[in-house]
Amino acid sequence: MQIFERYSDVPVRGASVAMGNFDGVHLGHCSVIDLARRESTALGVISFEPHPRSFFAPNSPPFRLMNKAAKRHRLAKIGVDVLYDLPFDTALSSLTALEFVRDVLAEGLGISHLVVGEDFRFGKGREGDVAFLRKHGPEFGIEISIAPLISDEHGHYSSSAIRSALAAGQPRDAARMLGHWHRIDGTVEQGDQRGRELGFPTANISVKDLHLPRFGVYAVFFDVLTGPHKGSYQGAASLGDRPTFGRNIPNLEVFVFDFAGDLYGEDVSVALVEFQRPELKFDKLDDLIVQMHKDCDQSREILQNA
Repeated sequence: MQIFERYSDVPVRGASVAMGNFDGVHLGHCSVIDLARRESTALGVISFEPHPRSFFAPNSPPFRLMNKAAKRHRLAKIGVDVLYDLPFDTALSSLTALEFVRDVLAEGLGISHLVVGEDFRFGKGREGDVAFLRKHGPEFGIEISIAPLISDEHGHYSSSAIRSALAAGQPRDAARMLGHWHRIDGTVEQGDQRGRELGFPTANISVKDLHLPRFGVYAVFFDVLTGPHKGSYQGAASLGDRPTFGRNIPNLEVFVFDFAGDLYGEDVSVALVEFQRPELKFDKLDDLIVQMHKDCDQSREILQNA
């Protein structure tokens, strides 16, 4: 997948493009992207970094389901040829809807076909909508298609609904809307090595700037993306601030089953499969160790049937 972070001087012209924030790349997002697929031209995606919500409300609580690297990885996996990951800054946010269509979509990117969801808004003051695109897109040689919202008996598929499911400790409900397991991607960092001392060495991954699922223990699939141990594994993970050892910065700690090796500095992806129990404070380390054995046994059983 080719990636461009500026809309000027882009060599790939005439692409059929889906536009949106695509946080999570859920099934609703995939329906927008699929509508842009055409055999005769490159499949492109226009997205924005940082997320516009972060730009306009920088002090709001973390809400993103995916960091930039995870979103790019997912878009490449579903067959996107070109990603225009545009910087959402003061200059871009100040463009009127007409200026955005003319300067960015037509003159800058030179796209031939644009697909957005029916609730998409853009331009200064969110003045642009699907009616605006239908009216003005063809003036600049851009065919416009509108993707309907996707829903089931539980409601519309949306990033907000997925966040709610994860906050409630329901990763399977999130996966139903995502079309894949919710994953936390990152680089393995050195922790306090308490897990090693307890007989459960863990891979520690930061969850900074991400929406936090319910704190607790999860059965997980664990993919090592780089290094000599690259491959797919299973494990049990603890997400939270480790109250047994005081209050700490939240992170994700994964005990990888049947694994021996050094993962420090490697890129990994952790899929949350099932929530097992909430995070607990143990007064005795022996009690914690007993519970960790039970957690791992339960995780193995869950993952055998996942």
